[in-house]
Amino acid sequence: MVEGESGLLSIGPRKERPEYEPSLHRLTWKNGAVATLFSADEPNRLRGPQHDLAWCDELAAWRYPQAWDMLMFGLRLGADPRCVVTTTPRPIKLIRELLADPKVAVTRGRTADNADHLAPAFLDQIVRRYDGTRLGRQELDGELLDDMPGALWTHGLIDAARVATHPDLIRIVVAIDPAASSSETADETGIIVAGRDAAGHGYVLADASNRYAPAEWAKAAVIACRTHHADRIVAEVNNGGEMVEAMLRMTDPNVPFAAVHAAHGKVARAEPVAALYEQGRVHHIGAFASLEDQMCAFSADFDRERAGYSPDRVDALVWALTELFLEPHPGEGVREFYRQQATQNDTPPTD
Repeated sequence: MVEGESGLLSIGPRKERPEYEPSLHRLTWKNGAVATLFSADEPNRLRGPQHDLAWCDELAAWRYPQAWDMLMFGLRLGADPRCVVTTTPRPIKLIRELLADPKVAVTRGRTADNADHLAPAFLDQIVRRYDGTRLGRQELDGELLDDMPGALWTHGLIDAARVATHPDLIRIVVAIDPAASSSETADETGIIVAGRDAAGHGYVLADASNRYAPAEWAKAAVIACRTHHADRIVAEVNNGGEMVEAMLRMTDPNVPFAAVHAAHGKVARAEPVAALYEQGRVHHIGAFASLEDQMCAFSADFDRERAGYSPDRVDALVWALTELFLEPHPGEGVREFYRQQATQNDTPPTD
């Protein structure tokens, strides 16, 4: 927004460009106008400051919706305070509310409209891969797409259970769905951190997924494990076999690890996890735009070739919540498992 190719320091006439003070998060123009930079990951920094104009970039990807609320409370100076939002449209509650507001003026732009300023090689590759796909319609054409018919999750379902904080957690795990290769066209490696509390509710804490080389995803997973004080890393080993554990051990020889094997298809594995969401037992701490988009496009007839990507973030989420809820483990996990079995069989539960 400030230093980018089309940032404020680049687009204005040279004699009228503002002075940028990164340490103060401030831009100052010669006419006395001042702009302050805020992070959407720190909503409370917006509590108090007043403004007459705001520019919000990628609002649909903001992790904490309350950052928007705090901004609105401070947008109160002058006779006509206004806000400009530039974002890829996603069917989340806030974007839908803005589009439905008669006071909001909507302008749409397609990637093709900006073709003169983009590298031909980029356009050729990105259009060839994503044109006509659901992701392409959203990212390239700026369409606001409704939830996929038949998807296991909906944005409304996820939004209804979204929370800002979590209680004490009795277990935390990091789940990995490693990519088979690390080329430029390779799939992402899904890395999801999730926890469970004593009341039987789950919480998605972080999404560290990205396109990594093997050593990089191993390092990212170990860092996530340490940061969130997880008690275990679980990883699918159907593709990587012993290599998955070996890469983790090279990063941290003592990291707690459990291998999981995909004995059933992706949909069969995901359906019990989707049921937990339907019961209101899984909550997202803030928003995870890329993960949630994959979830709401994942259905029984999901076609990787047609979609243009592999749902690696969803796979990692499923492994994490399966580990926390659907697999018996020593201690609390085993006791809960047998209590559930006893209830189903109408026999007295035992420890």
